[in-house]
Amino acid sequence: MQAPSFDIFCRVVDNFGDIGVCWRLARRLAHMPARHRVRLWVDDLASFARIQPDVNPHAPRQELCAVDIVHWTSAPPALAPHDVVIEAFACHPPKAFLERMAASNSLWINLEYLSAEDWVESCHALPSPQPNGLRKAFFFPGFTPATGGLLREDGLIQARDDWLARPAQRRELQRALGVPDDFLARMTEGSKQVLLFAYPDAPAPALIRALDTPEAPSLVLVPAGVCPGLRRGRHGNILVHEFPFLDQAGFDRLLWSSDLNCVRGEDSLVRALWAGKPLLWHIYPQEDHAHLAKLHAFLERSPYPAMVKRSHEAWNQPDATLASDALAAALHAERFSEWTRAGAQWCSSLAGRPDLASSLVEFCKHAGR
Repeated sequence: MQAPSFDIFCRVVDNFGDIGVCWRLARRLAHMPARHRVRLWVDDLASFARIQPDVNPHAPRQELCAVDIVHWTSAPPALAPHDVVIEAFACHPPKAFLERMAASNSLWINLEYLSAEDWVESCHALPSPQPNGLRKAFFFPGFTPATGGLLREDGLIQARDDWLARPAQRRELQRALGVPDDFLARMTEGSKQVLLFAYPDAPAPALIRALDTPEAPSLVLVPAGVCPGLRRGRHGNILVHEFPFLDQAGFDRLLWSSDLNCVRGEDSLVRALWAGKPLLWHIYPQEDHAHLAKLHAFLERSPYPAMVKRSHEAWNQPDATLASDALAAALHAERFSEWTRAGAQWCSSLAGRPDLASSLVEFCKHAGR
């Protein structure tokens, strides 16, 4: 299997992380030197269009960025499977498609959610033989060489550095997002730009209180509909400004140009890591607080100082006072500099390893022999 072709199945559950990961993976595979043929099956094209405006939410089939996009409905077209079929996050391809996969001897990959937990290393790339003879394997993204790695396209870090080398682009982006000129004129060297992209139960008011100091105003940018309980507008020396959803390239630039990135889910976490800036991860809440074990595993893998780890833990708890105190300490100038150095260090370390798509292709080549 020299240059395998790929089907990727994606169900949009309740946020944009699933389609965000799948769309980045599809484009990455399609634009690798081998130019893999990629077909992306998506059940919710309207949600897809919010992060990729060129998507036609009514088209049964379309091509964008060298990726064949198929609307995954209850009566999907009877297309021949590609060499490798990826079910993202256990979404399970249609029964008839599975039968065609068995007939064509396709390799079935279960792409799992990102986790920093120790058990991931022992489960990564494990085979899962199927009764009908299909070859299936689990593939885990992760933070160590014993996992599949993280999604990262070629030249990403250089593109980020080129963007940051032209400071005027940050101001142009702020204006494009509709930030008032009079507030931008007040922002000084000590001001912070913060991206707030969290789930509704995040203690967002605690973040505002921690940021609100008399020394310099700060700008908090919130995507439309996010943290609806947080009032938009002025909060003392803070401006909370809502902006429309951006495409993925625009979202990356926003992460690069922000001083603190408060992100949620999987796709935005990985992109914030590549920004190399201080970040706060609001992890997807699960029953019995299972998400907190995942958060702790992530923090243990990180080079973050103790006060940053405490801020992450507080950010994922309902106690607003705890979050406000922890964030105020972490945002103190000297400690924030430590946070900044740790973020840059971890980004550099992770970027030295193979990316997820490259690891996946190599695995499929060997598994297909």
